[in-house]
Amino acid sequence: MFVKLMTAAAVSVAIPSVAFSESAKKYVFVTGGDFAPYDMTNPDGTFYGFEIDLLKELAKRGKFDYELRQMAWDGMMQSLMDGKFDAIIYSVTITDERLKVVDFSLPYTSEASSFAVEKDGGISIPTSDAKINIGEEAGKSFIETKVVPALKGKTVGAEAGSTQLNFVKQFLEQNGVEIRQYVGLPQAYQDLASGRLDAVVAADTSLADFVDKNKDTAEVTGPGYVGGTLGLGPGIVVRKGDTALLGPINEGLKQMTADGSLSELTKKWFGRDLSPTR
Repeated sequence: MFVKLMTAAAVSVAIPSVAFSESAKKYVFVTGGDFAPYDMTNPDGTFYGFEIDLLKELAKRGKFDYELRQMAWDGMMQSLMDGKFDAIIYSVTITDERLKVVDFSLPYTSEASSFAVEKDGGISIPTSDAKINIGEEAGKSFIETKVVPALKGKTVGAEAGSTQLNFVKQFLEQNGVEIRQYVGLPQAYQDLASGRLDAVVAADTSLADFVDKNKDTAEVTGPGYVGGTLGLGPGIVVRKGDTALLGPINEGLKQMTADGSLSELTKKWFGRDLSPTR
């Protein structure tokens, strides 16, 4: 995912903490609560989703307490670096650029990014049996010969600050494709459904959730894209050098990978195994 603007801090809403012991270290995590099925918000303000279950399990294995808060993505990274909370769990993609200023856990899912379009919109990108690695020459050639012609003259929406935004800016913006940025994907999907956008680029899991709810009108076109500016998958974000928190998180992820529980958790929320292959 992700919106990744390091600008003004957003207002956060505290959610009741989860405690495991009197002596355990307590950390404050933030999420957006709006990125299905990773993190979603119930009417009463409580969270649910893949990352919510994942955090609960990691805290149990790592023997730490946590408080989970809601915050808009815009300003989230900067607020973390300013010490306003301890970690972000919001499907933030691991990239070399972000690793310069924050630390990431091991990735906890492995997925690609794709384009969603309206079925009657006239956009069709050939499907590939394999994922397209945009960091390789073959991937760049596919984009130049298949993706650009399909989207030239069209308007594509992406989440502001996301790796998907970087992707379309790198390959499409200079080739006659208008790029429109959104603070949050729900508005982008609304604009696609209402005809104000021709396509939305996002992580496969997010697109799948949207298309599943709009089967009669929307579809994913073309293959999945990985590598290059799209990064290495999502990880939990902590401040640079925070090994006290990063250590138990990574150990918990290793344990969950080894015993199969991470695989089962991805199947529960995504309907297929999206556990990392690295």
